[in-house]
Amino acid sequence: MTSTPPAPNPAPSASAASAETPRPAVGAPLLRALVDAAAPVLVVAGSPVRVRLHNKAAEALFPALGESDAFTADVVAPWLVRAQEQGVDALDGSVAGRMFRATAQPLPGECTGWLLTDVTAERAALQRLSDERIRTQFLVRASARLLASLNQRRCLRVTAELAAEQLADAAVVVTPARGRRVALTRMVRGRQIEELTIGVDVDQVPGLSDALAGFPPVPSRWVHPDLAPAWLVPEGFGELGSLVVTPLPGSGTSVGALILLRRAGRPCFDDEEELFARIFAARAGAAISAAVLYAERAETTDILQRALIPPAIDRLDGIDLASSYRPARAADLIGGDFYDVHPPLPTPGEEDGPTETLLMLGDVCGKGPGAAILTGKIRNTLAALRRLEPRHRHLLELLNATLLDDRDARFVTLVLAGVTPTDNGRLELRLTCAGHPAPLIIRADGSVHQAATRGTLIGALPDITSTTWTTVLEPGEMCLLFSDGVTEARGGPSGREMFEEQRLRDTLAGCAGMPVEAVVERVELVTSQWLGGGEHDDIALLALGAPRRGSHLTMVNGHGRGRYTG
Repeated sequence: MTSTPPAPNPAPSASAASAETPRPAVGAPLLRALVDAAAPVLVVAGSPVRVRLHNKAAEALFPALGESDAFTADVVAPWLVRAQEQGVDALDGSVAGRMFRATAQPLPGECTGWLLTDVTAERAALQRLSDERIRTQFLVRASARLLASLNQRRCLRVTAELAAEQLADAAVVVTPARGRRVALTRMVRGRQIEELTIGVDVDQVPGLSDALAGFPPVPSRWVHPDLAPAWLVPEGFGELGSLVVTPLPGSGTSVGALILLRRAGRPCFDDEEELFARIFAARAGAAISAAVLYAERAETTDILQRALIPPAIDRLDGIDLASSYRPARAADLIGGDFYDVHPPLPTPGEEDGPTETLLMLGDVCGKGPGAAILTGKIRNTLAALRRLEPRHRHLLELLNATLLDDRDARFVTLVLAGVTPTDNGRLELRLTCAGHPAPLIIRADGSVHQAATRGTLIGALPDITSTTWTTVLEPGEMCLLFSDGVTEARGGPSGREMFEEQRLRDTLAGCAGMPVEAVVERVELVTSQWLGGGEHDDIALLALGAPRRGSHLTMVNGHGRGRYTG
């Protein structure tokens, strides 16, 4: 007989196992250990308000809790007592120099639990972030103000003003002057800026001579304020508490030094403030350096331009003169067109006998400063050569040879006019062109004729050709020398049509009998209207005329009327 094995007992269920093995109870010592390991905790009970429970962190924070359970300002922080009385749920306050955030939690039995979290590091980080934002915004504003002008004096004033308002109680900007003298730009916050130049020994201020030389600054903590000389501290500033001396770095060298002054009683400059002062000084130094460089270059440019700008026309007896010059680019004062007027020289072998007056008008290939420099060379060369060679053809040949020897020279077109007044008020006129538009003669009857002179341009070929044409100007008649900036001016109805010589002739035909100044102004006006504000080449005009009988040359500051249009 076969027996059946007994069935295995089923595994106990989870609920049964749980019922069979009771969970151990958490003991009071373990709970206390957990509470003590947490942040400062205070459990405050109803009325009267008492501290019913606290952990060791709370006792370390409030030592009086070990002796009393009173919830009063002499036991815990006053701000925490006020929060409990006013029913505030959360607030921040300081305890023993650290910041805490207190959060209230209602508990059974009319109790309130206060959890205090140390937020000192968080607050410090937020404060640093806020300070950095303020400093960044200040640097942005400072840079905008410093770079708004290329005037050195203004940059110095802005530097002192910004430093006094943001970095210290007062600021002094020191820049070198002649000899042992220095220029001071200083400002006390809330006062007017002072500017003065004094002779002092900069070594009296620790670190100042090094800062002026561009060396790194001396830390503020190494400089005792009592060492500062009287000339450094503004009058009425009060007792000096601390100072910072830092260089103003420029383009490769220091342009001065910035000194920050703080009154006694205020915190001394810390490392972060000194570093920020150096950052600001670097920006201020760059702006001041740019202003200094701009001033130097502007002065150099002004000197060069004065030498290259067509000259004012000197008074000449028996000849009416007027001129106008308009560079291609409005921003430039100089260009490739030029004119010159050379008064008579004694005739060789005749000390008292004058020769003709030499007038010239030319056009150098190109425009702008490069062309202007060449015009200066040509003008100086012609001024020297005319003393040796009065004949136009030979003068042009000598100039041509000179330009060919100069590798950097470009070709030039030129017209020479030799003018000799006669006793009867007439002008004997010799005209010679070298690749330049021939001058136009305006007769008394209103007719306009082109001078019959031609020639090859100068500085391009070894051999040149030229023809000289002579004529006589009767009283009231005149001759106009002009550059191709007039006849080749593009504008008109289409905006691209050239002005051309015929329009110039028509304009001059209506100027018969007018003073030379009026003729030049008329041609300039008509040309400008034709251009309509469009681009143009350099435009030069030089008019000479035989004075009308009974008239005289109008003088302006000792010179005949001429105009330069920039």
